[in-house]
Amino acid sequence: MNANVEFDEIRPYHDEELPQIFEELIADPAFRQAVDTVMPGVPFEVWSQKMRACKTKLEFQKTFCYGLLWKLAKEATDGLTLDHTALPADKSTAYTYISNHRDIILDSGFLSVLLVDQGMDTVEIAIGDNLLVYPWIKKFVRVNKSFIVQRGLTMRQMLEASARMSRYMHHTIREKKQSIWIAQREGRAKDSNDRTQDSVLKMLAMGGEGDVIDRLMEMNIAPLAISYEYDPCDFLKAQEFQLKRDVEGYKKTTADDLLNMQTGLFGYKGRVHFQIGACINDELAGMDRSLPKPELFARISALIDKRIHAGYRIYPNNYVAYDLLEGNEAFSAHYTAGDKQRFVAYMEKQLERIALPNKDVAFLREKMLLMYANPLKNYLAAIKE
Repeated sequence: MNANVEFDEIRPYHDEELPQIFEELIADPAFRQAVDTVMPGVPFEVWSQKMRACKTKLEFQKTFCYGLLWKLAKEATDGLTLDHTALPADKSTAYTYISNHRDIILDSGFLSVLLVDQGMDTVEIAIGDNLLVYPWIKKFVRVNKSFIVQRGLTMRQMLEASARMSRYMHHTIREKKQSIWIAQREGRAKDSNDRTQDSVLKMLAMGGEGDVIDRLMEMNIAPLAISYEYDPCDFLKAQEFQLKRDVEGYKKTTADDLLNMQTGLFGYKGRVHFQIGACINDELAGMDRSLPKPELFARISALIDKRIHAGYRIYPNNYVAYDLLEGNEAFSAHYTAGDKQRFVAYMEKQLERIALPNKDVAFLREKMLLMYANPLKNYLAAIKE
């Protein structure tokens, strides 16, 4: 099937399609309102003129998204860093960055601006269609180099959609020579215990040629560890844990997703670090291809997890949280009394933001401490092996 047609429903827009899409966005009152919120004081006409002048997706990203993301980083973080040295300096190879997932929008957004600053191209981004709650958001993300992960399908539709997405990703790495970012699992790990879902690797192995190993090697997988010092959504995640515990069949609403996106975008994150690991192709090449597929996928997931865990940047509050959970001071050499005081005060402030009628504070506090302790637990296990 012609690649140009097969992927039409899910791929980012081609550059020649942009003029038409820009006009549709400019005519959408909801998009206009969103722009006014994010860029107060800038006349919409000025915005639309600048938009119409963009000839490529990358130009659009550099004109609008790059500055916006750095503005956000200056307002809501204490610094944004990337270590890309585990990969060769030759910038022509396209990689599939598989990472842990902390923030719905910023994980891929911050990665792209950091890559641009190193003279590299931005990434194409896998984004779930559950987040595309308004027509303008769907158009906007596709202008912004996102491709759509279709969710909420029947089992058969799911298989077809996964196979098509896999073919699209192989096409993107192989033919377009364009790097991709994808989360290691569907949704964010609410307790920060980051584990790669085998289903993500199975999906990647649906496209391409040869056996499972050949197909995954074609994707040039580079594990990426993302470390946020503070997670602005920690209290929302804790709240969700209690709701899931107390309310049978609890499901998040679209409004909850929007609140999570907004809180994640504008909330305080402290220091944020991106650590890119080496491509796993050498390890894949050495694996026993005769293993049963479930075992093979489990081993590859474990390899990616270990690389991500070893790449975490550990902050004082990770040590404090671990000690508070265990009720001892085993890691007190890694933080000061001031660090501890600051983190405890932060925790109390976040707990106060939880508005539940039957608020179980002890349970909520433990869940939040786990979110900060788990990266340290996983890091220690990864570097010990």
